[in-house]
Amino acid sequence: MSAPQRYPMLPGNPPELLVYDEPMECPYLPEQTARLPLRLPLARLSRSQLDERLAQGERRQGRLVYRTACPQCEACEGIRIPVRDFTLSRSQKRVFRRGQREIETEMGPVLTDAERVALYNKHKRLRGLDVRDEPITAAGYAAVLADTCSESFELRYRVDGKLVGIAITDRSEDALSAVYCYYDPDFAHLSPGVYSVLHQLWLCRRWGLSHLYLGLTISQCKPMVYKRKYLPHERLLDGRWTRFDRT
Repeated sequence: MSAPQRYPMLPGNPPELLVYDEPMECPYLPEQTARLPLRLPLARLSRSQLDERLAQGERRQGRLVYRTACPQCEACEGIRIPVRDFTLSRSQKRVFRRGQREIETEMGPVLTDAERVALYNKHKRLRGLDVRDEPITAAGYAAVLADTCSESFELRYRVDGKLVGIAITDRSEDALSAVYCYYDPDFAHLSPGVYSVLHQLWLCRRWGLSHLYLGLTISQCKPMVYKRKYLPHERLLDGRWTRFDRT
């Protein structure tokens, strides 16, 4: 007799293992209970397979993919920017022009090293994000940020040769997906988070891609509302992408 299977196998292309599915305290709305079933694809996702998952509102964390399935809350909304229709606001134009002048941007594979781990922890600490969490280790960074089940790359932002930010991005057939961005708060005057989104939109235009996915937005969570300032955008509501031309 074969040994019992530890994780349920889920059908799909490719098949996946359900590795975690338990209620938890919501990281965005503490009064809510969250459910984020984590699934492990049994093969690397192709660009077209990632397209399908992004269109369904799925996100990636390391090698795992997930979609919110919270029992009594639908506050999380997937958000994406239609590249062809996007128009920079006056303030976004200023940020992008200044970033082009002062920020050196490199593209390369996602790496793990002491410099990135220290910068990530500094970003979390000084911006007051997830203050209950312990600082991430190199092993944790490698598992959560550097490991991937899709085609991924990092954008490295430098000022006078100093690494001041990293944006980890996935590439699908027809889109880019902004997985995570962190930066040195000492350079907040350059608005590196905004510049990173605008640079990824520039890449989408250059490569002829239709959308930039920004993950989730939550109206009741201030750190997640900023994504709605990119207009027009589309939000996933009741399983359908709905366009918004105003905040």
